[in-house]
Amino acid sequence: MQARDRLIVALDRSSRDDILRLIDQLHGVAGAFKIGSQAFVANGPPIVREIVSRGERVFLDLKIHDIPNTARHAVAQAAELGAAIVTVHAAGGEAMLRACVAEEDRLKPVPQGAHASRPLWDRLQPVLVAGVTILTSLEDADMQPIGFTGSTIDNAVRLARLAQSCGLRAVVTSAREIAAIREACGAELAIIVPGIRPAGSDAGDQRRTTTPAAAVAAGADSIVVGRPITDARDPRAAALELIESLP
Repeated sequence: MQARDRLIVALDRSSRDDILRLIDQLHGVAGAFKIGSQAFVANGPPIVREIVSRGERVFLDLKIHDIPNTARHAVAQAAELGAAIVTVHAAGGEAMLRACVAEEDRLKPVPQGAHASRPLWDRLQPVLVAGVTILTSLEDADMQPIGFTGSTIDNAVRLARLAQSCGLRAVVTSAREIAAIREACGAELAIIVPGIRPAGSDAGDQRRTTTPAAAVAAGADSIVVGRPITDARDPRAAALELIESLP
């Protein structure tokens, strides 16, 4: 895997023009672009279609957490939009996770040329469902008030195991949990790591953070980086510098 393919740039913006400007600036540098709640609520499904139509991969970070039937249909709609990855909360439970995996399985690769009007990523592979473990804005002290016992690592590992047992092939977790999840789940489970901050960057509302190089060295398959790139005076230069730092 090339270093650039590990980088997912978070486009946490409301303005369509800002989002597309950043995509133009980062074309050929980012492996994928994250569209989260802010961008999706502000612009709706068309923003995903527009990004995919430009030949870019979309990491649709909606953190779906609903009854199984609703979650399953949400995954199907994400695939219809052309998203390469869509997130669900692993805390949604076994029935919800299995329903989402069943939908992923239904969207098996089809022969090249079939459904030719649909986005390339839809035609070549199914959408990948990734289970969110514990948000990177949470710390150990936040676990008990929301009904979880144990530490953030304990809960992240437990939810990663649950996700894997239900058939998910990827999880989203902080870098602090990579080693423990690798030990518990093995190398087959892909780990996507948000809360990435280059050395000297402001952590903002993130709590369990690390540097890009440290996350990849620890075993992250992909890293999600937002403000250190998108708020930089030269986003492309910032992204290239980050990629150069990766082991």
